[in-house]
Amino acid sequence: MGMAENIRYDEQDSRLDAFTGKPEDVKNLSLFMEIGAMMIRNGSEVKRVEDTLRRMGAAYGAVRMDVFAITSTLVCTMNMPGGYVCSMTRGTRDGTKTDFWKLERINALSREYCRKPFGAEELKVRIDEIEGSTADRLRVCIGSVLAAGTLAVFFGGNIADGLAAAVFAVGIWLMQVYFAPICKNNILFNFLCSFAIGVLIGLTGRVISIHEDKVMIGDIMLLIPGLALTNAVKDMFVGDTITGSLRLVESLLWAAAIACGFALAVFITK
Repeated sequence: MGMAENIRYDEQDSRLDAFTGKPEDVKNLSLFMEIGAMMIRNGSEVKRVEDTLRRMGAAYGAVRMDVFAITSTLVCTMNMPGGYVCSMTRGTRDGTKTDFWKLERINALSREYCRKPFGAEELKVRIDEIEGSTADRLRVCIGSVLAAGTLAVFFGGNIADGLAAAVFAVGIWLMQVYFAPICKNNILFNFLCSFAIGVLIGLTGRVISIHEDKVMIGDIMLLIPGLALTNAVKDMFVGDTITGSLRLVESLLWAAAIACGFALAVFITK
């Protein structure tokens, strides 16, 4: 009886060993998951996230990578030679934003890794560098100023409206740099930002002659969730209905918050 129990126990141990990932596999999978989470947090579509993790897993030596991603959760199972399996789940909801700077650097890192895989320690250092990096703030500010000014003129405003929109674009940029990291809720941030800028535009319209609606249009375009809407449609077209629906609802709420903020500002300042 005792021998039979030992045999069953030994068989169970060997079965567990066969399906439990090695420490180095677990560490690498954790780093792959961090890359996927960063991509989702910075606005990437889930199909690209899944494809990136599959390619990195294959470059590492996995015989199969099963990846499932939505806007708030990332699940990945990595099958290694010899029957070893690593599975991991990670929450990715830490304030979704659009950051092409980080997405470009993550994409470059993943391509470099797929061409020539390197160790987990170096990969972690590279990930930390990307996570701690930011785009050149001056360039972002200049881009916001040019976009708001030209769009205000494009939609029917004059030169004065374009200059006013450019000035208020600096205010939006300042709020995005200093207030957005504090306010983790994107919907609340966009409401407060649009309301504050709308009030300033309304008060300015009482002092100088500008077309307030044209100025607001130019500045609204800086807050519109264009990439999120595009990704929502793309996700639904490729079959990721859950993710696409979640992003579509979030984008519509985001747009509604912007509209409500400017509408309330117009109501107060009139």
